[in-house]
Amino acid sequence: MPPAKVESLALAGKSARGSRTEDAPAAHLLSAVTGTGRTITQLRVPDKTNEITGFARLLAPFGLAGTVVTADALHTQREHARFLVEDKHAHYLFVVMANQPGLSAALRSLPWNRGTARRYDRERGHGRRETRSTRVLTVTDLGLDFPYAGQASKILRHRNDLRTGKVTRQTVYVISDLTARQASPQRIGHLARSQWVIENRVHFVRDTAFAEDASKIRTGHGPENMATLRNSAINTLRTAGHRSIAAGLREFFSYAPFTRPLDLLGVA
Repeated sequence: MPPAKVESLALAGKSARGSRTEDAPAAHLLSAVTGTGRTITQLRVPDKTNEITGFARLLAPFGLAGTVVTADALHTQREHARFLVEDKHAHYLFVVMANQPGLSAALRSLPWNRGTARRYDRERGHGRRETRSTRVLTVTDLGLDFPYAGQASKILRHRNDLRTGKVTRQTVYVISDLTARQASPQRIGHLARSQWVIENRVHFVRDTAFAEDASKIRTGHGPENMATLRNSAINTLRTAGHRSIAAGLREFFSYAPFTRPLDLLGVA
């Protein structure tokens, strides 16, 4: 099981672009990340396949009872929902998009005007202001064709770029086995948000702070081994209380590279 009980795990994939060769595509890595930005596990997706085949293999070794697993639209698969609920006694919250046209159409046609459960969130950061409206419906009696579906949510995201003034609007649908008693609109919105922040808190950091996409390590297990080391560094710095990984690297690795990393790891 994970080193500590976590409320949720977000699954997302990332390619190490610099590992591409003339004969093989870039190494593609599927990871499970906690809501606090700590990577729990990682799996290299075999060439000539995709992340779907790695979903169960990635999570199989872990005890996930009661944990909510979130994933983007690629993993909104009926087999994945059954695996989590039946085999792992876990919960799911999946994004629904055009790759599931029937399910997507069914969600859009739900009687959202009848839904009274709502949540509004506003935040500012990274040069933009974002407002999210989360509306939730119980779908157990609405004939939605997806295993164990308990609630569906319609999330409206309004973003205002504070530098350019550009305003963008996006509607996102999610589906979950969590019942209304298990998850309020506030919790549904929080879980959906934890899926989206994986890009900023892990993938973006590996690219900017560690220049992962520029790395030319290509041989054997090199790409995934290096990604594991980067994840370990990020996890260690977050555990030490660093919100900015770049600042943590400067403090603990640049100023005194022969001693401070060992101090951080508790190695005498």
